[in-house]
Amino acid sequence: MNYNWDWSVFFKSTGVGAETYLDWYISGLGWTIGISIVAWIIALILGSVLGVMRTVPNRIVSTIATVYVEIFRNVPLLVQLFIWYFLVPDLLPENLQEWYKQDLNPTTSAFLSVVVCLGLFTAARVCEQVRTGIQALPRGQESAARAMGFKLPQIYWNVLLPQAYRIIIPPLTSEFLNVFKNSSVASLIGLMELLAQTKQTAEFSANLFEAFTLATLIYFTLNMSLMLLMRLVEKKVAVPGLISVGGK
Repeated sequence: MNYNWDWSVFFKSTGVGAETYLDWYISGLGWTIGISIVAWIIALILGSVLGVMRTVPNRIVSTIATVYVEIFRNVPLLVQLFIWYFLVPDLLPENLQEWYKQDLNPTTSAFLSVVVCLGLFTAARVCEQVRTGIQALPRGQESAARAMGFKLPQIYWNVLLPQAYRIIIPPLTSEFLNVFKNSSVASLIGLMELLAQTKQTAEFSANLFEAFTLATLIYFTLNMSLMLLMRLVEKKVAVPGLISVGGK
């Protein structure tokens, strides 16, 4: 393909104030990271609670967690996002509706919708990872803790969860990376994260190939950096005999 690449386009003015196209990418990357980190915090906390609920010896509690997982895993993320952004605000009490729709900045309301949606969606997947990690532990761990007089909450907090987290670092890393990639759905409700800024750059500058190539490199670099970091963490905290490190 005979195409003349023009990488200098990112340093050209957008025509909006003194901003360059590179400034748009930096702003979009900031939103992408912000969305991903907040959503991941929600997912990790809620997913851990649900994972515990799925393993406790109480059928009602376990069923509640199972229903949550099945609902959130089987409804497409995009559908859930539209529900949180367009439908849920109309179900709030009148004073909260007024605050959400009129008092909040549109960017803030979009940010809240996408982090809640992405956090709850990912929590269902984290739940299954935590459940699997707990169930992978030898049954003697729980029995020994009971013999020492630990109550059920203490068994989970002091014995089972610390080991389960160390076992499931690889799949949790995959879910963490998925959060960063799934954050691109925010562009569909007007939040100018990285993908939205990329499309805007392509439209304004007419440099389609450069715009999407840079976005690809940013996503790749970000995800590879996170993956390498988590591999170091995995090697550091690996439980001997329960997880292989570095393919050994």
